[in-house]
Amino acid sequence: MQKRHHPFHLYLDEAVYFVSARVYKGEMVLNTAEKRQLVLEAIQTNIARFKGNLYAWTILPNHYHVLFKLPEGKELPKLMQTINGRCAFEINALDQRRGRKVFQNYWDYCIRDQKDFYTHFNYIHHNAVKHGHAKKMGDYSFSSYRYWCARKGENWLISCFREYPVVGFSEHEE
Repeated sequence: MQKRHHPFHLYLDEAVYFVSARVYKGEMVLNTAEKRQLVLEAIQTNIARFKGNLYAWTILPNHYHVLFKLPEGKELPKLMQTINGRCAFEINALDQRRGRKVFQNYWDYCIRDQKDFYTHFNYIHHNAVKHGHAKKMGDYSFSSYRYWCARKGENWLISCFREYPVVGFSEHEE
């Protein structure tokens, strides 16, 4: 009997993915603005390199979430390995901890429809509040909330939350 990979991954072309990556053993390795900026730049650079579209992100001290579209689903493992590998190398250099395992794994989910998209979009923006890193979503700098606020306005974001609330979202808890 063949052993299945856990978590199971779907590789669909032109799919929007919600991805969570957790730091090994939940340690607070991404504990400085410099490290979180490094992760953000790796996410932005590599999603663009893989010709994807980045929609939302948040980077917390022990995990991050991203929402993006990828033209070729089979590239997802390579994309995540590139992001997490580059970040691990650079973070370990900053901490003088060469060889330390930084990321445990990643979990991905294919978005099904508009409601699913905006529920995940809102989940990402609310994550820093959920984990106690900010009182309001706009207070947290390592999230795309401020980007969308500047682009579409805070009223647009509030309307997204009203229409697609983040309740009963336990399947994506850390």
